[in-house]
Amino acid sequence: MRSRNTATACKTGSQDTLTGVAQIPLGLAGPLKVDGEHTRGDFYVPMATTEGTLVASYNRGMRLAREAGGITVSVIDDAMQRAPVFRFANAREASVFGTWVTEHFEHIKERAEATTSVGKLRDIEQYAVSRFRYLRFNYTTGDAAGQNMVGRATEAACQWIASQYPGIDRWLLAGNMDTDKKYSRLNTLHTRGKRVVAECILPDRLLREHLRTSAEDLFMQRQISNLGALMAATNNNGAHSANGIAAVFIATGQDAANVAESSSAIVHAELTDGGDYYYSITIPSLIVATHGGGTGLATQRECLELLNCFGKGKANKLAEIIGATVLAGELSLSGAVIAGDWVTSHEAYGRNR
Repeated sequence: MRSRNTATACKTGSQDTLTGVAQIPLGLAGPLKVDGEHTRGDFYVPMATTEGTLVASYNRGMRLAREAGGITVSVIDDAMQRAPVFRFANAREASVFGTWVTEHFEHIKERAEATTSVGKLRDIEQYAVSRFRYLRFNYTTGDAAGQNMVGRATEAACQWIASQYPGIDRWLLAGNMDTDKKYSRLNTLHTRGKRVVAECILPDRLLREHLRTSAEDLFMQRQISNLGALMAATNNNGAHSANGIAAVFIATGQDAANVAESSSAIVHAELTDGGDYYYSITIPSLIVATHGGGTGLATQRECLELLNCFGKGKANKLAEIIGATVLAGELSLSGAVIAGDWVTSHEAYGRNR
């Protein structure tokens, strides 16, 4: 039942209309052995999920990877976008405007960065269609996810542009090429958030011991999955990266809607000359924060502190841990499919049991 204050807030819209807390089971998987550029060591990873077998599955993959020497993780790129669009009388005028934007980049950068002490305008991509010019502003945002930050900065820059450049018929702050809260091929190629690559080499003997399969069979399954993903035209040729990302996001106070972008992934595997298994996953749009937003909530802060990822200077570290977590989960599920454990595990350990 709502209180009077809550009911008033619902009517006025003056504050968040929070009425309680949704409880989600929280488990720890690990230890996860990470060899990153920003972190090294063993971690117990908090995962909030209602799926009964999820934590156990990721735990199995983490054990396998740990005994193989751990997972190497690299943060390759970092960018957050806002993509305004400008309309002109015709395509030629839009093209001339594009040249002007390039020539005045430093002035635009100055206006954008005046709104934030953290965000830095890295570059502006340009896309032309009909009489429109889409400008995709790319920022680094420190340890914040940065969507609101870059929105504010880009609005200030666009207001300055509109005051300086004659002939703009109309402009909108968001032309949907920043692809906020949705998957896009553009982000797969150019990055949104952190671009993370996790990889490891798994000896055949460990695959047989932990997954009851072989490097050769896993590679065969990978090729079949690639074909299936190609035919289905999916945004991910892997198994279930959204599972691990969503579970860690909820546990650590990330914006859960960003799973729509962050779960996009590219999986690649090879058989080594010695018959072992090289496996990697590239996550091109991992949007994480260790400062601001939901990271300050009590339980979520505790989970971040468990990983030593709370506060400033920790976002890349969290991205590396999540990347390694996702790889462990991919290995475990792939092995379960081949060994025939997938359905029986859910039957034995699912929440409905």
